[in-house]
Amino acid sequence: MRSLTLKLTLTFLAVSLAGVALVALIIGFTTSTAFNQFLLERGQSDFATAAAAYYQQNGSWDGVAEALAQQGLAVVNSVDNNPGANQGNNPGGPRNGNTNGGPPALFALADQKGVVVVRGGPYNIGDTVPSAVLSQGAAVTVNGQQVGTVLSTGGAPRPDPSSTRFLSQADQALLIAGLVAAALALGLGIILARSVTRPVRDLTAAAHAMAEGQLGQQLPVRSRDEIGQLTAAFNRMSADLQHSNELRRQMTADIAHDLRTPLAVITGYLEGLRDGVLKPTPQRYDVLFNESRHLQRLVEDLRTLSLADSGELAIHPVPESPADLLKRLAQAFQGQADSQKVTLALQVEDGLPSIEVDPERIEQVLANLVSNALRYTPAGGEIRLVGRREPSAVVMEVQDTGAGIDPSALPHIFERFYRADESRQDDGSGLGLAIAKSVVELHGASLTAQSPGPGKGSTFTILFRL
Repeated sequence: MRSLTLKLTLTFLAVSLAGVALVALIIGFTTSTAFNQFLLERGQSDFATAAAAYYQQNGSWDGVAEALAQQGLAVVNSVDNNPGANQGNNPGGPRNGNTNGGPPALFALADQKGVVVVRGGPYNIGDTVPSAVLSQGAAVTVNGQQVGTVLSTGGAPRPDPSSTRFLSQADQALLIAGLVAAALALGLGIILARSVTRPVRDLTAAAHAMAEGQLGQQLPVRSRDEIGQLTAAFNRMSADLQHSNELRRQMTADIAHDLRTPLAVITGYLEGLRDGVLKPTPQRYDVLFNESRHLQRLVEDLRTLSLADSGELAIHPVPESPADLLKRLAQAFQGQADSQKVTLALQVEDGLPSIEVDPERIEQVLANLVSNALRYTPAGGEIRLVGRREPSAVVMEVQDTGAGIDPSALPHIFERFYRADESRQDDGSGLGLAIAKSVVELHGASLTAQSPGPGKGSTFTILFRL
């Protein structure tokens, strides 16, 4: 059985049938019990009415057993030790008037003193019935005075033909209701099973399409239950896979482009030198050296990023003062800032707690941020290195008054080989911010960027949770 729809349908049907069968059994048992009780109460009422009529007519109980036996309500001259053996056609006894060896009566009769005058079940004529038993019987009253008590013998009444027909019709009605309920359960089970399995089938088809290379599959979310949540998660995964695939393709193209330019320069110079077209000069050797260094930096950046992505980039955290990190950074870039006529300011709060970091890696991240700030901040601008405390966190920021970042570019600046302004020509690999974010996240911290817009500067924030 490989179909989930069939499995669910049969499950719903089995549960429904079990419920219908249980309800039918309970209703059938309850109906039969209540109907027997009704027959017993009716027979007791008939017995009491006949007994009261006899006493009112005769003034005593003499001969009452024979009179009631003639009406089929009692038996006489028979051994009756089985209270449940009555097989007559009337709840009060045999209607055929059998007075010798016939079936036992369902009721006995005691006079005012509790002495049995009509036998039945365990009660024999002349027996005195205890008051506790008499209190459970039905009183026989004549002219407002109790003259006797009808006692139940504990036998079960046998329905007459009309009663049997009634019970049979009730059973048929239950059977029909059960069949209708089963049919409804089957129909509803099919509908419910299909509604449950439809999104599963859609997910399966979309997964097969993705396995064949058709990324970016999106499915409608039709509910808020677990299947709806699964569909939403699948959509996010599909979108992320498509985005990652596009980034991979773009990265491959960017790597080829960044490798091709310096390789073309190196190849051209080497061919010219080999053929004697170019003379070997220190300047040409500098060009070859710089291009080879550019290739070396690119390869090293790719290696670092690959290690960070795989979680294999080694870091060695030690307690470090944020103030000391920023001071060393300011000293390292002060000369370059002065040469570009850019103000480099240090703004650190007193008493900042130490943070667990790898100093070399974090200094590499901060150096990348400051280098970018110096690259895009014109003369007369300012770069601030900020260290401050927030609730349960230490923050380090690199703020500049430079070119700023377009709002549409902000979500992408940490992607590999992304350049917010393609017209800018520099020797960066386009991997610096991607490496910085990966290194920061390896420390359990976060790196974010903010900018009011082009020409309004930007702020890069590293937040370390304490």
